[in-house]
Amino acid sequence: MAPVVRALRESSYLEPLVIATAQHREMLDQVLHVFGIRPDHDLNLMRPNQTLAGLTSRLTASIDDVLRNSSPAAMLVQGDTTSVLAGSIVAFYNNIPVGHVEAGLRTHDIRNPFPEEMNRVVTGRLTRWHFAPTASSAQNLLDERYPEETVFTTGNTVIDALFEARRHPDKVARNVREGRRLMLVTTHRRENFGEPLRRICAAVLELLDRDPALEVLFPVHPNPNVSSVVYQVLGKHSRVNLCAPLDYLSFIAAMEAAHLILSDSGGVQEEAPALGKPVLVLRDETERPEAIDAGVAELVGTDAGRIVQKAWQLLTDPAVYREMAQGASPYGDGYAARRIVGILEQELGCREHPAQAGKAPAPTELVGDPA
Repeated sequence: MAPVVRALRESSYLEPLVIATAQHREMLDQVLHVFGIRPDHDLNLMRPNQTLAGLTSRLTASIDDVLRNSSPAAMLVQGDTTSVLAGSIVAFYNNIPVGHVEAGLRTHDIRNPFPEEMNRVVTGRLTRWHFAPTASSAQNLLDERYPEETVFTTGNTVIDALFEARRHPDKVARNVREGRRLMLVTTHRRENFGEPLRRICAAVLELLDRDPALEVLFPVHPNPNVSSVVYQVLGKHSRVNLCAPLDYLSFIAAMEAAHLILSDSGGVQEEAPALGKPVLVLRDETERPEAIDAGVAELVGTDAGRIVQKAWQLLTDPAVYREMAQGASPYGDGYAARRIVGILEQELGCREHPAQAGKAPAPTELVGDPA
């Protein structure tokens, strides 16, 4: 959402009011710093071992307080987090129109990913402006009978942020030792907790056994359901670097340095292709099929044998690797945020009467859990 905040700041008619829900405090703060964003309202709702119901309840009450006091012209939410769901519901209750950034992604399985697919579907029903990142996500919305005039194909703002961050003066390149290749691994999704995560770790161990030149960088999500398993299975291997979640700039540098990426992250599925890095998706379904269709990512699930088979092919067959490492992204050109703000200016009536419009009431930015 950072590029949208910046584009709104540059608008002659609109200005952003930023709400940080802080589902993951430590991940959020460093991203806000990189992009120079200071939230107008920091709800600080993170709790240890919080339940989805408890989080939703706190989000709903806290966001409602902000909206009642600020009366914005619109509410913008991004993605599929619980913050998005709660923000959309509260905006609906307060008769505030919702703009959904990254709208229309679907697996068509309400429980996979859980609860993200449900969050997206319900948010869609409450949305006035659907900002779809790709033509296929826009088509999903049209197939669900949303009016054509409410659906806009804009590209994905994650690519805007990636391109901007790659040029950031504080980004430091990550070096890989000569003769070694780096495999970057991330996992955090609820459906991979437990045995699926153990299978992923087993696959990583087998790949390390097969290739003595392979090194693994595994930024470990702080959720105990992830960290306890990862440290138990991989913690003692000499060529596995387990670390805390990397800040945004460091993670981009890690992707740039990696030979191969294994991840269940939606954002990585979008970012890695733009960097020319093959990504094996550790999920059975994805709401981002464009990279799969383009051949720059592949669904491998959590079966250890399948993960090893596909990863080993990329590690040993240069032709297969070159085919996936195309350096092209189907998710945008870096101008999505400008398109979104231009649409909002028109839809909110700012451009038709600029002399009278002055500064319109603030569209609200909802910055939630980056996971």
